[in-house]
Amino acid sequence: MARPPIPLLALALLACLCGDAPVRAQTPPAAPQTPPAQAEEAKSGALRVFLDCRARCDFDYLRTEIAFINYVRDRKDAELHVLVTTVRTGGGGSEYTLTFIGLERFEGQDDSLTYVSGPTDTDDQERRGFTQMLKLGLMRYVARTPLAPEIQISQRRPDTGRPATSGATAAEDPWNFWIFRASTNGNYFSEERTQRGSLRGSFSANRTTEALKISVNANGNYNESRYDLSDEGEEPDIYVNITRDYSVGSQVVKSLSGHWSAAARGSVSSSTFTNLDRAIRFWGGLEYNVFPYTESTRREFTFQYTVGPNWLRYNEPTIFEKTGETLYSHQLIVSLSLRQPWGTGFVNGEVIQYLHDLSKNRLELGGRVEVRLFRGFTFNVGGDVSRIRDQLYLPAGEATPEEILVLRRQLATGHRYTLNWGVSYTFGSIYNNVVNPRFDR
Repeated sequence: MARPPIPLLALALLACLCGDAPVRAQTPPAAPQTPPAQAEEAKSGALRVFLDCRARCDFDYLRTEIAFINYVRDRKDAELHVLVTTVRTGGGGSEYTLTFIGLERFEGQDDSLTYVSGPTDTDDQERRGFTQMLKLGLMRYVARTPLAPEIQISQRRPDTGRPATSGATAAEDPWNFWIFRASTNGNYFSEERTQRGSLRGSFSANRTTEALKISVNANGNYNESRYDLSDEGEEPDIYVNITRDYSVGSQVVKSLSGHWSAAARGSVSSSTFTNLDRAIRFWGGLEYNVFPYTESTRREFTFQYTVGPNWLRYNEPTIFEKTGETLYSHQLIVSLSLRQPWGTGFVNGEVIQYLHDLSKNRLELGGRVEVRLFRGFTFNVGGDVSRIRDQLYLPAGEATPEEILVLRRQLATGHRYTLNWGVSYTFGSIYNNVVNPRFDR
């Protein structure tokens, strides 16, 4: 039997890729199928929603599961702005705050709901729970649209649901709100003249209630690099760089009121990079939040002051000929964080001083802001600047070129700054309902 010509094989393969059924010359082309409701670009009469979520929101999943609204790309095109903010819970889960802000005909009709995921929830369980809460919040607005008669509401049997995370009490919790985590990881890289490896580990224990927050943590890092600095044909000239650092710390925070908190912390640490063989620090202080802590997912304006001793021992004698010393320091941090319909903003200012010599200090100012200026146009700018006068730990002597290149030790500096900015502009169809994951990877 003769082999089919190559062009015929190619046409057959193309037909398989382009259609589900074999192509026959006598068969007329099938009529185009009507796209499913969830794939329509715009549903007539549906609620126009701007979903403003910087958290772990699976937008493709939401568009598939909540197909009775029109998703728009810009707030100015929406009848409802859904602002989603998150904060980590003491149990290791996430608390999602969904703020529903009515626009146009729903102006002034605002609402707020909260969803809390569990510490052991998978990504799928978390997105399902969040989606269910979003559906509930949308109902009061969807009920006033032409699509309302198409909505069906059902109730799950109570015995099949999971108890609410926020409703647990210490008596019902055998762990008494304690959460423990342990992790370790490593890596290794090798070429003919370069080898690098690292090993990291961490452990934490946390207990968080409304009245008291307790945390214990430990971290360790070991990094080793080997470089052959010799020229080709010469004897190997191996430079070995080993850096280590570890820290063990604990903190207790007491809620005093809706605006005040008190805290105490202690730590033991070591770092090759900062010439610290051992550093023992204790401090205590107060924090005041201008806004109630219950509004922390939307806005915070805090003033935090701490003071305490530092017992320091160095790997090498410092530029002040010290091998160890005891120093007292205090710190003031002023922080403003906003997440509003117009965008997001964060500003943080910090002052650190050694009390034995106030000229030994560090001033830091940093922040970031992202603003929607007009339809589809967003501007962001961020950065930080530091005035550094507190490097008492610097080792005496000049750093070698190898130490500078591999960042083995901190170098003397009087300042540090970074700056970043950007703009984005989006235009075209106001709708964004379609889900198509093909060739996403």
